Amino acid sequence: MKNSKSLSLILGLSACIGSVNAQVSPSHPYTAPHPIYGSFSVTDSNYYNQKQLAQHNEFMVGNHDYPGKPKDMWEIGIKGGMFTIGGDVDAVLATPGFGAHIRKSLGHTLSLRLEYMYGIAKGQNWQPSTGYQYAGYANPWFYRYTKNSVLPGGNVWDPIRYPGVYYNYKTHVQELSLQLLANIHNIRFYKAQTGVTLYALAGLGVSTWKGRVDAMHEVRGDAESAAYDYSTINSSGVYANRKDILKQLKDLQNGEYDTPIERDPSRPYSDMFRGNIAPSVSGGLGLAFRLSPRINLAIEDRVIYNGSDLLDGQRWDEKGTLSPDKDLMNYLTVGLNFNIGSKSKRVEPLYWLNSMNYAYGELRRVPEIVLPDADGDGVTDQFDQEQTPAGCPVDLHGVSLDTDGDGVPDCKDKELVTPTYCQPVDADGVGKCPCPDDCKAAVPECAALLGALPSIHFAPNSNKLSDDAAATLATVASKLKANPNCKVVVVGYCAATKRQQQLSWDHVNKVIAHLVEKEGVSSDRFIFSSGQEGGDCDAVDIRAAAPGEDGPNTVAPPHPNLRKN
Repeated sequence: MKNSKSLSLILGLSACIGSVNAQVSPSHPYTAPHPIYGSFSVTDSNYYNQKQLAQHNEFMVGNHDYPGKPKDMWEIGIKGGMFTIGGDVDAVLATPGFGAHIRKSLGHTLSLRLEYMYGIAKGQNWQPSTGYQYAGYANPWFYRYTKNSVLPGGNVWDPIRYPGVYYNYKTHVQELSLQLLANIHNIRFYKAQTGVTLYALAGLGVSTWKGRVDAMHEVRGDAESAAYDYSTINSSGVYANRKDILKQLKDLQNGEYDTPIERDPSRPYSDMFRGNIAPSVSGGLGLAFRLSPRINLAIEDRVIYNGSDLLDGQRWDEKGTLSPDKDLMNYLTVGLNFNIGSKSKRVEPLYWLNSMNYAYGELRRVPEIVLPDADGDGVTDQFDQEQTPAGCPVDLHGVSLDTDGDGVPDCKDKELVTPTYCQPVDADGVGKCPCPDDCKAAVPECAALLGALPSIHFAPNSNKLSDDAAATLATVASKLKANPNCKVVVVGYCAATKRQQQLSWDHVNKVIAHLVEKEGVSSDRFIFSSGQEGGDCDAVDIRAAAPGEDGPNTVAPPHPNLRKN
């Protein structure tokens, strides 16, 4: 019967899977709405465009396994934050950048975004530089009016008299890029709606930039007299630290950024933007917080690269070597994004919706599986080969058990074991032997009726029955019930120490107690025998009692204080 229960469980699971499939089969079309995305129902055709509507209709009648992809809202957003350039000149932090975008999902994970960015970056070195002298001419044009930048007549650089200049810049950058965003944090297994999504992005675009250097005072008359005199900067002694030098530079410079930076000769120049123009690539990470079905707040950091080393106007080191490193732009922002579109025709952007909702919703709607079993014998009608009267034990095929094969089921047989030579039997299963004396003498002994009985094994120093041992005892109980006149001897081994004596008693007692309490075998069917020699200390043997063999079915524990539960 335990096998019958296992088979029923397997059939139940199979029927469960079949029920899920049946919901999209031609014979089981949808008949009621199934909400899966908040107010969105898979049966509502308003959420599908013309292309997806055909798939939706096929799904509704059970000819397609998947519903159509619903129309979802577009996202528009504005953002602002900090824009910086990482190059040869120290960046000034807290310089502004802002932008706007429009975004559309491709599915629950991927989306496309078109973004415009405008940034203003500044830089200011606090240590003087002379590397610009190697630009191919002694007086670089963008510092041409700066005092202390001109070589003396002998064209020999004097670092004491002419300590150089303090590089600075202010660069305006614009970029238009198309970005692919990848987000998987909306796929949740333990709740329907996420409040936060993490995404990565990569993009291609075009960037333009123009920059200027703060090199002069207001020009009046002689241009050279209007240039900054950096020899006034005290960069030694107590004024050698970064903070004090930057303060001196701030007092000296007027912040008007009067002189254009060097154009990048490797990139085209655009008159429309009055600056260089170049393709760009970018990558970054973002974290978005869902404030409502219409609004979310995003924190994002994006790195932009366009292959130029002149975003900050400098590309020469102090040894006259072109810098091998290109400049990078960093765009750190906080943005406010809005979902646009009619709620009655579009769902939230798919990257906010949990694609698991539909699958979980369908599993929750699977009805309780009821497998028919007309005769109540534990074998479903699909596999039952016999309509069995109530109370009759059956085999795996639902056929009444007949232990002695006399044609009378056990539930009606008054003589469970009728020898073959005493058959045929009457309606009660009682045989008619040729001679009563011969029949009595020929009744098989219990050893023949019960056959070889299995041993029960325990883990070392344990008195716990494993699942396998319990199943084995169920088989022993079945044989004992089929032979009610037979007794069995339950034998435990080892008695060299008190602990062994008690453990042997525990093992025998455990087996007998299980057969009595769990399997319903009468306690007077057992002969208790523990502490025997010649066997495995962790095993209990069960054998049929010999004719005339008898003994107690319970024995007091030899050492109760050492008992194991």
